[in-house]
Order: sequence, then structure tokens, then C-alpha cells
Amino acid sequence: MACSDNSAHNAVKDYYGKVLSSTSDLKTSACSSRSAPHPLVCRIIKTIPSAVNDKFYGCGNPIPLGIEGKDVLDLGSGSGRDCYVAAALVGPQGSVTGVDMTDELLQTARENIDAFGTALGYTPNLKFVTGYIEELKAAGISDSSADICISNCVVNLSPNKPKVFTSVFNALRTGGELHFSDMYADRPVPASLLKHQSLHGEGLSGALHTREFERIVTTIGFAQPRVLAITQVDVYDPQLKELVGDIKYYSITYRLFKVRESAESAGYVTYLGTIAGHEDKYVLDVDNTFEKGVRVSVSGSTGSVLSDSWLAPFFNIEKPGSPQDKAADISSAETLMKATTGCSANVCR
Repeated sequence: MACSDNSAHNAVKDYYGKVLSSTSDLKTSACSSRSAPHPLVCRIIKTIPSAVNDKFYGCGNPIPLGIEGKDVLDLGSGSGRDCYVAAALVGPQGSVTGVDMTDELLQTARENIDAFGTALGYTPNLKFVTGYIEELKAAGISDSSADICISNCVVNLSPNKPKVFTSVFNALRTGGELHFSDMYADRPVPASLLKHQSLHGEGLSGALHTREFERIVTTIGFAQPRVLAITQVDVYDPQLKELVGDIKYYSITYRLFKVRESAESAGYVTYLGTIAGHEDKYVLDVDNTFEKGVRVSVSGSTGSVLSDSWLAPFFNIEKPGSPQDKAADISSAETLMKATTGCSANVCR
């Protein structure tokens, strides 16, 4: 790994392992979840040891429901909170692996597994490995070994984001998904800001412009990125505000599917209502919500995702054999940014 990459990694390790001791030390709202998790997730969070919850630095809720029995990989798992939640959701037949490079956070994650197992009533298939998210194979993560990959406000900290997304693409099985929350900017961020420790640690200097992000991931082979949630990020610290100037930052939860999009997949779908927690409707993204039992037409892109991904068992798919006259049904993050202000509650009540 290049020396510049090592320097960036060491700065992040110091910030999250030594500078921050809890969520209250953060200087922006970037690394604190911007909307309340699903009630099912909230109930699980309340059973997680406080030592794990107190060092949670995520910026969203990147854990899909309906993942029982799946193999989940968490990039930059930190103290392990999202892994603990995922472990409860996948159940005893699934597995969860967290990858992180910060020893202090890994120690917290590992030493609380037994206590969480007591709360669950069984020992979860949960482990945490030391490694870099750019080098998943070196961390022991095999190709085509994960159904779902999650990540929460971590990719923006990486010095080599294309390498991260390529590594994830390889680790996912065909039909798998990268379901993650991260920081993004409404314009390119000047390289000079990367040298500021707090700006980098808070995710501000490393945030990708959304257009650049979309170019990177589609070039690698992911289907068109889908926005599930977007909120504007507040910068609390006056010094940091002055440094970032007019740049606006957003926390975005994206869904990236490892499927091939095809116009031939346009047709009709009916949601079966079989995902626990989403019995009445399923929100695929900001543009596509499916009511239980209601037959609707979808574009080739959406049809490809629903028929060829891990979501297929939850839908009845009808492909008419020729493309329907249905326009693409995916909003760009850039368009959504212009309509986004403020944020919603970020806690479980």
C-alpha cells in the first residue's frame, strides 16, 4: 500500500481511536445517524451493550430488513453496532463479519459479543477482523462470499475510493448489494482540505462529489446507484465552517446492486408483503415504493434489480418479453440535494 495511503489510514486511526472517546466529541452532525432506524432495529439497539453504542459514529441506517440467513459484511465496522444489529437480523443461520483497522474500536466490538449473545439467546455468527476496506481479500474476505455489504460513514475516510468499491464488488455474490450511508459534497472538495485532521476525520475533506461517485461505481459494474435517504449535514464547529466555505454536505444512503441492468427486464411486479417489518409496503428507493399486492409497471433497471438480486423472493415478477414504454425511475442525488434541507430525529424512542 502506498505511503500516502498509510498516512491517511494512520490519521483516521488516531482520530477514531484516540481523539474521539464517544459520539459527543464529534464536531459535525455527519457521523451521527440522521433519521430514526426502523422500530425493529431500535429494539435490537436497546439490547446492545452500551460500550458498543457509545462509540457509534455512523451517518445513516444502512441495514436492510429481510436478511435472515444472509452473509453480511460491514466495511469499517468500528465498535460494531451495525454488525450487532445485522447479527440479530440474519439469525443463527446467517453470518456477519466486520472489517476495521482501528485496534481500540475492534477491542470494544470483540469483547461485547458474549454479552450480546446472552441477550439474543444464542451465540451469533459474528466476528471482527483487522484489515483495510481497500484490501478485503488481504483481510481474509473471499470473492463472492457476501450477500449484503453495509457501511456507515466510512468510505469517505478512504484515500482510494475506487479500490474500496472494486474490492466490495468482488466480495459480493451476483445479486448482492452494497447498502451504505456516507458523506457526499455538492461540488468537488479541494485537495488542500485533506491535510486538516478534523475535516478528514469528520468525513468532510474526503467526501466525494456525487457525480464522481456515480461514475466510479457504474464503471466498476454496479447497477445505477439508488438513493434511499438523503439529509443535509450540519457543521457545528466555527473553524470548520470557515474552512469548508460554501460547500454543502449530505448524508446519503445508497443502494448498489451487483446485477446487470437490461431493458428486457421491464414489466410488472407485485410486492408479496413477506419482509418482516415491511408487511404493508416496501421502499426500494426514493422513487419506488411498492404496496403489498399491488401490481405496478417498472423500468428495465428496476425490473433487473427486483428479479436478479437477493430481493427476488419477495416479489412476483412478470416480464412481458419486450421492453415496456416505461422511463427510467431513478432520481440523481444531485437533483435530490437541491430539494433537501434540515434533518429528522436521529434516535430510537
